[in-house]
Amino acid sequence: MRCTPVITEMKVIPVAGYDSMLMTLSGAHAPLFTRTIVILEDSSGNTGLGETHGGDDIIKVLEGYKDFVVGQEIGNYRAVIGRIQKSGLIPRDDGEGIQKLDLKNLKFVVRAETAIESAFLDLLGKFLDLPVCALLGGGQQRKEIETLGYLFYVSDKNKTDLPYIDESGSSDAWFRIRRREALAPEAIVEQALAAREKYGFRHFKLKGGVFMGHQEMEAVRALKKAMPDARISIDPNGAWSLEEAIEYCKDMHGILSYVEDPCGPEKGFSGREIMWEFKNATRLRVATNMIVTNWRQLYHGVTLRAFDIVLADPNFWTMNGSVRVGQVLDEWGLTWGCHSNNHFDITLAMYVHTAAATPGNITAMDTHWIWQDGQDLCKNAMKIENGRIRIPDEPGLGIDIDMDRVMKANELYNKMDSHDRDDSVAMQYLIPGWKFDSKRPCLVR
Repeated sequence: MRCTPVITEMKVIPVAGYDSMLMTLSGAHAPLFTRTIVILEDSSGNTGLGETHGGDDIIKVLEGYKDFVVGQEIGNYRAVIGRIQKSGLIPRDDGEGIQKLDLKNLKFVVRAETAIESAFLDLLGKFLDLPVCALLGGGQQRKEIETLGYLFYVSDKNKTDLPYIDESGSSDAWFRIRRREALAPEAIVEQALAAREKYGFRHFKLKGGVFMGHQEMEAVRALKKAMPDARISIDPNGAWSLEEAIEYCKDMHGILSYVEDPCGPEKGFSGREIMWEFKNATRLRVATNMIVTNWRQLYHGVTLRAFDIVLADPNFWTMNGSVRVGQVLDEWGLTWGCHSNNHFDITLAMYVHTAAATPGNITAMDTHWIWQDGQDLCKNAMKIENGRIRIPDEPGLGIDIDMDRVMKANELYNKMDSHDRDDSVAMQYLIPGWKFDSKRPCLVR
């Protein structure tokens, strides 16, 4: 006897959206980013949504999961996800892909099944008339989520012939600024002020790994001077050596609220050992999404006291796994947070519900969504107001798919020559022959 509705169809739809020429250790963001949408339909007529990273490898993996999903009860989703994880279809490497960061390697650590988990939870929430966060962990812990303003150095798109979007004619100040070159400290401050004006942020993070660390610290100091009450952090993605990280950060008490992955593996020592040495030398709070992406790494990191904050991205941990990380961290007196990458509004909803179910005093949630704002795939995307996102009153994820927008994003995806992320391509316009180096900021050659 069936107790909950049964999955009747699973759709896997690749999509693309527009991006700015954002700079990171891995290079320059391309004009287009890719994601993958999972849509589940059940026998009651409801639709469930999920979103994960893009690219042909992820598509193949998700297509391979259809036989595990179709015909299953939505109430049995945990067993379905468990069978998927034991199937051997999940691409994996040894973890160095994330510790050395080159973003084209993220496909090796992404758990594509998270998109299926989200769609199941969306359906189950609708069936039970509950929000997804009520179905995770110990249930809903909060009614709204604090978010941070994610700031980036932005290169001049006009130095390329690539099809970057131009919003210089927009009536929205943030939309104009997010496509504009921002390489000097005053330009980063202008970016932050525009984001604060539109979204009400009280917390900001600057993506580093672009210039030498002392130059990036000038931008951090300028941000703190412009917004004394704001919490400011920086994430160079492990670009600095231990010696450099200590030198750059030792005098930043009262300016930096925390440092995310300042350094990584070197001289035969793991990233966890090196981060502990950084913490011990500077006494600054440390966050990570690079040296802890699975339970074994978490155990060793906690043993070494290598961090204070784990940014447990559901795309690496699954939604249930991320909440479980938060429960453990809360018991141990540590802090949960959420890492982000380019994404649409379905991922935003997934992040928000995960954060809403996580106990303790969590840190402000990362999101790239402000760089994609206006490209929503749903009719009622969540909004950031006063730096926070409110949990919707509607059941499930609380969002409804707009298939016209999805199929337009799919058309954009199909027009791309390559669907795999490679941030080195745009860099050739700035530095001919540029190659990724995990220990050299991208504009330092």
